[in-house]
Amino acid sequence: MNELILGKKPQFSGHETFPLRQLWLKKAYDAVQSSSLFGDAPKSIFSDEEAIVQFGVGKNMVSSIRFWAVACNVLEEHGEAYKVTALAKTLFDDYNGLDPFCENTSTIWLMHWFLASTPEKTTTWYYLFNHVMQSVFDRESLGSAITSALSEHKVKLSQSTLKRDVECCIRSYAPRVNTDSPEELSEPLLGEIGLVTHNSKDSFEFRRGIKRSLHDGIFGYALLDYWGRLESSGSVMAFDRVAHDYGSPGRVFKIDENGIAERLIALEALSNGHIQWTEQAGLRQVTLKNNSLTNIEALKTKLLTAAYGGN
Repeated sequence: MNELILGKKPQFSGHETFPLRQLWLKKAYDAVQSSSLFGDAPKSIFSDEEAIVQFGVGKNMVSSIRFWAVACNVLEEHGEAYKVTALAKTLFDDYNGLDPFCENTSTIWLMHWFLASTPEKTTTWYYLFNHVMQSVFDRESLGSAITSALSEHKVKLSQSTLKRDVECCIRSYAPRVNTDSPEELSEPLLGEIGLVTHNSKDSFEFRRGIKRSLHDGIFGYALLDYWGRLESSGSVMAFDRVAHDYGSPGRVFKIDENGIAERLIALEALSNGHIQWTEQAGLRQVTLKNNSLTNIEALKTKLLTAAYGGN
């Protein structure tokens, strides 16, 4: 678990225990866009008295909306201001956005990728999808495993804080059943992709294998995003890294090796040959043609557009 702790500060709060809801990212985007001056909007738009009226929710929920918008790469912090990201404009622009109402399944998969592939903002999400190897798990075992990992690096964390974070993480994918709470009856955004099922009172299970609602374009975007984070990425990547490395598409999306191979084959056509998959003499690898930063960003945009039915 060194990659979770060393050189990075884990985070286990900020969401105010509210799982991400469908329209929250769009609301955050609109609020910052409408308040922007030369691209920046004051942070006070999420903390002043008018925020409660503008967002139509309580103060704690406004804070949660702000947290999720930053964690999902919709907003960036710039000193005492927020700015919408280029990705957010691509997705949520009212006139040219790929998904202005945040209702496409590809958007949900993309947000899951951002939350579970890096540990900086949502450490529990990252740990759950990258370090929990067994198919069935529960709240207590997840919390204990994180506590043990943190103690190895002498990182102290309140058990009550961790318990709330674990609960919020699990409810983000598998909301409580048999509840009268309006908050629980509102389906969390990530619950729609069915990555975690609720077996019993405190037993949950990953749904591994084929993910029919995950478009190859989103898988390809995630692959390039992961590739760009590697210190020595180069132009060739071993298949095992794509399938099994911490923070890789294989782990985060819970796809088996056969499923990953099928997607890599499909990406060659979808990327116009920029991503190539080869398997010769037992050596399986992925090659990225013309892997300059400019080309990678353009290719990510192409794959993202394809996921929403564009060319």
